[in-house]
Amino acid sequence: MKISVGPIYYYWPRQQVMDFYQEIIQTPVNVIYLGETVCAKRRELRSGDWLELAEELCDSGKKIVLSTLTLIESRADIAALKKLCSQSPCLVEANDMSAVQILADNNLPFVAGPSINIYNAQALQVLYQKGMQRWVMPVEIMRQNLDGILKQAMTMGFGDKIETEVFSYGKLPLAYSARCFTARAKNLAKDGCQLSCMDYPDGLPLHSQEFQVHGETPKLFTINGIQTQSGQCYNLLDQWPVMHKIGVDIMRISPGSQGTADVIRQLSSALSGASADLSRAQINSQLKLIEEEQCNGYWYGVPGMDSCAGLAGDK
Repeated sequence: MKISVGPIYYYWPRQQVMDFYQEIIQTPVNVIYLGETVCAKRRELRSGDWLELAEELCDSGKKIVLSTLTLIESRADIAALKKLCSQSPCLVEANDMSAVQILADNNLPFVAGPSINIYNAQALQVLYQKGMQRWVMPVEIMRQNLDGILKQAMTMGFGDKIETEVFSYGKLPLAYSARCFTARAKNLAKDGCQLSCMDYPDGLPLHSQEFQVHGETPKLFTINGIQTQSGQCYNLLDQWPVMHKIGVDIMRISPGSQGTADVIRQLSSALSGASADLSRAQINSQLKLIEEEQCNGYWYGVPGMDSCAGLAGDK
């Protein structure tokens, strides 16, 4: 099982981004995704900077992937997208279908990101025929459905020719909008947002007003510019034996402003030193993570914000 670190979803200062990747290349991560995927107005690093950073990190021996914007809103976005796709020194993660089309038209291989709607083996086959080498499962797919898709792909004759990656740790990327919620929260227009996202290095928590737990309202979502994330950290790290069994190749860690390198090292240690026969409790004892509020509901076919102890048949 390989480990990847996904693209940074938040708007961090340029030096923080550079420091982050200098720290990450020292970890046992296998695949690193780079690039702005949320908002084209975030220009601490421009397209040329991402391309230059990708070339630099390629020398580290890690597999580098450049990720594209998820919501294309202007001709300028299209121009930047074409530049990134045509000049990338490495594989590209397509996060919307316009990127898929550009890459396919130029006979370039690609990764289908988690925002590409792939919910059955037939859709997977269409993208494979366009040049897809790897797909990142949409975050709301439950594990039994993933198992079924991968088995059907094998039956259709292409399952062993693609890699499957699962978003395994971090705040879930749930939705994207033409409106900017962070600007709205600060009573600013989107065009005059003052780049407010930089004030929230892990997004802006959004609390429910419906009920309280111990006098506090629970986190419902996280606002991150035009992106809506889960309120809690999604954690499937203890599911690596299940993923290994059904054919998942890569587990994705989504960056946060603190502790990402520690999560990678703990997962790598668990993968290298343990057997797939370990119980879930034994695995969790090796994964003493810093995030306290966690969820895993989608994987078990219940509301995503729920936290399940497991299913019948789990160890």
